[in-house]
Amino acid sequence: MNLLILGLGYTAGFFARAALAQGWEITGTVRDADRAAELSRGGIQTLVFGGFAVSRRLAEAVEQADAVLVSIQPGEDGDPVLNALSGALAAAPRLRWIGYLSTIGVYGDQDGAWIDETTPPRPGNARNRRRVAVEQAWLDLGARTSKAVQIFRLAGIYGPGRSPLAKLRSGHAHRIVKPGQVFNRIHVEDIAALLMASLARPHPGAIYNVSDDEPAPPQDVVTLAAELTGLRPPPEVPFDAAQLSPMAASFYSENKRVSNALAKREFGYALRYPTYREGLRSLLAAGE
Repeated sequence: MNLLILGLGYTAGFFARAALAQGWEITGTVRDADRAAELSRGGIQTLVFGGFAVSRRLAEAVEQADAVLVSIQPGEDGDPVLNALSGALAAAPRLRWIGYLSTIGVYGDQDGAWIDETTPPRPGNARNRRRVAVEQAWLDLGARTSKAVQIFRLAGIYGPGRSPLAKLRSGHAHRIVKPGQVFNRIHVEDIAALLMASLARPHPGAIYNVSDDEPAPPQDVVTLAAELTGLRPPPEVPFDAAQLSPMAASFYSENKRVSNALAKREFGYALRYPTYREGLRSLLAAGE
């Protein structure tokens, strides 16, 4: 079985390794030739795709794919994969599963309320408005071609090398306090496991929230990381006094509690890391 991953980055890399372990043949794309060569030496055939020209080898990979994961962010001109490969994907004879990685950011600000997949998107910025449009374009492709397209809306991703533990040790952790603010997170290994479960049980047109069980204030996560490592936590900084980048500020403008009940129910999946507590302790035990 052949899996094509368009955008072989951090999260997709964990999925690739999980699929390799189950016997899938993996082809991935990156934007840089040196990175492609490095990954190819690690056992994953890796091609260069910058969102424009499609090489003969990439066209062949699409034609031979049984499954495709799309992990490339849209740009101002829409989705680069759809722009370059929609015709090839529609014609791919073996393709039975397409997964598109999106974000819970499409829901926008929900004033701290619990939401699920039935909640209409309410994107608060141009970046997430593009996401909503691209999600619909992928669902339309699935309906038009009878390909099983699934949308996965991811919460804040953390895992090995990308966690509050790593930030605390490097001196880049912050404790910004905005009263009432909570975020959902998701461990990258849980993302990979849910994608593998979806591969085994495609649900055409499905949308899933991929998040943990406990939305929590961001400062609490950093405080626990400090307790676990014995390091001094950074001082708490009121949100109004924090000097945030526009991107970081946009995250704090949205407050919601995201339910993952649908994905867990449909796939019969119990999260390995249901809250940040289990996730951080596991990373610490692994030497993070």
